[in-house]
Amino acid sequence: MSRLRTSSIRTSNICKFGTIGLALLLGQFTAAHAAWEPSKPVEFIIPAGPGGGADIMARTIQGIVSKHNLAKQPFVVINKSGGAGGEGFLDVKNSKGEPHKIIITLSNLFTTPMATGIPFNWKDLTPVAMLALDEFVLWVNAETPYKTAKEFIDAAIKANGTFKMAGTGSKQEDQIITEAIQKQTGAKFIYIPQRGGGAVAVQLVGKHVDSTVNNPNEAIAHWRAGKVRPLCVFDSKPMPYKEVIAEGKSWADIPTCKSQGLDIEYLMLRGIFTTPGASKDVVDYYIGLFQKVRQTDEWKKLMADGAFNQSFMTGAEYVKWLEVEEKRHFDLMKAAGFLSTN
Repeated sequence: MSRLRTSSIRTSNICKFGTIGLALLLGQFTAAHAAWEPSKPVEFIIPAGPGGGADIMARTIQGIVSKHNLAKQPFVVINKSGGAGGEGFLDVKNSKGEPHKIIITLSNLFTTPMATGIPFNWKDLTPVAMLALDEFVLWVNAETPYKTAKEFIDAAIKANGTFKMAGTGSKQEDQIITEAIQKQTGAKFIYIPQRGGGAVAVQLVGKHVDSTVNNPNEAIAHWRAGKVRPLCVFDSKPMPYKEVIAEGKSWADIPTCKSQGLDIEYLMLRGIFTTPGASKDVVDYYIGLFQKVRQTDEWKKLMADGAFNQSFMTGAEYVKWLEVEEKRHFDLMKAAGFLSTN
């Protein structure tokens, strides 16, 4: 009996030790294959200047992540606007294997390499997510008499090429829209490039230019202050936001430019990319993070204040959208005469 009991005890101990050993091995396996998360601060690159739409969105995201403790590491916002954003794109492209770096992009993702010939293409980066699409609005100074896009265009035609249009950068979105207005109406503008949308708005408030095509969130503060007036939005339908902003009007009250005789539509990407060769774990981490960001009240306020089209895409759907937009921007740049000869 004693031999049987000893054998049972030994067998029981072996089972216990085996269970413990298996648990340790499983723990090691789980730790080795745990989902990725940042182990140091994340550089959040903005390929545009301070005060513009991309800058406002990136800094809002930075604040949301910090306030709600959505990441164990801080997000450090860095503006790299040189070369129409090329400085920022090349920085991220040349950081292969560094998961602690992301970039928020606007449509200069396509226009900058086409216009400048820099060695960069969006396919050099790893797509993460489309956060939203940004609208463009035709703005004038509030002290001018123009109440409709037609009144303004008629005045621009009579001005015979002396009206000034401020915009972000050269051969980028704002100038593409300006060229489209000129070709469609016969009006001529002196295009004045600025480093960012914030500076563009200031030029209009100061009456240094006659018009802009700023994004809503770049001009909303000046509209609320009674300094600028929106005439029309370059979209196929009015914006859906009905909260009153200024002059008793909401974003939804701004007519489409098409309804005002300007048959032009243009929406701009607000998307996130990370460095070349990023693993699925890294991409999934950032997608999950931005999904959490989108649920916060601060994000919802940004979307409403900026009258954003709240499209959200990831994966193959996002890549397909990027491919279509690259072709569209090639056609727009070619029509405007902006393609690089480099």
